[in-house]
Amino acid sequence: MQFDIRRFDIYRKVPKDLTQPTLTGACISVSSVLFILYLFLSELSLFLTHEVISELTVEDPVRHTEKIPVFINITLPQLKCEYVGIDIQDDMGRHEVGFQDDTQKIEVNEGKGCRMESHFVINKVPGNFHVSTHSSRTQPDNPDMTHLIHKVRFGMDLQEGKEVKGSFNPLEDVDRSAGQALATHDYIVKVVPSVYEDTSRNIIYPYQYTYSYR
Repeated sequence: MQFDIRRFDIYRKVPKDLTQPTLTGACISVSSVLFILYLFLSELSLFLTHEVISELTVEDPVRHTEKIPVFINITLPQLKCEYVGIDIQDDMGRHEVGFQDDTQKIEVNEGKGCRMESHFVINKVPGNFHVSTHSSRTQPDNPDMTHLIHKVRFGMDLQEGKEVKGSFNPLEDVDRSAGQALATHDYIVKVVPSVYEDTSRNIIYPYQYTYSYR
């Protein structure tokens, strides 16, 4: 007698002529396939999604330089470009009035106002920089310092499109254009160094900051 191992098959198939498709069975089959497809796509999405990991350190992660790059983009709608300048000073003795390098001014409001962009560096010590009319040879009778801040950035530029949580540009679109014409505007800024490393191991050094207004 020939031995047939198929005798031990506990999942025996029923002949097709003894089976009958039902609506309930079809619904269960379709639901099972859709559920399996959903699980597969969910796991694939999680696999392809980049995870952002934040770490906090006491040491300064940007120790390779004692300078901080700064970029400012601001519009003063009621102050002509000929009067606008940037003053920089700090506790190391720097006192620069009317910084002009890498600065661009564009007339707005039919020449009555000015939009200014400027790149400069500051030392890692207490200090300040401010937009003023101090560098102008002639002073306006009533300097109107109302303004709209488009961007203030410290450190390297974190490119647009990177969805990174943080306080990299909290002054963006701050509008003081409806304020009192002769008022002064002070922003007290606290700056914190950061390190951003992407999946390609490209590293940039943006700075986060908070501010208070008075």
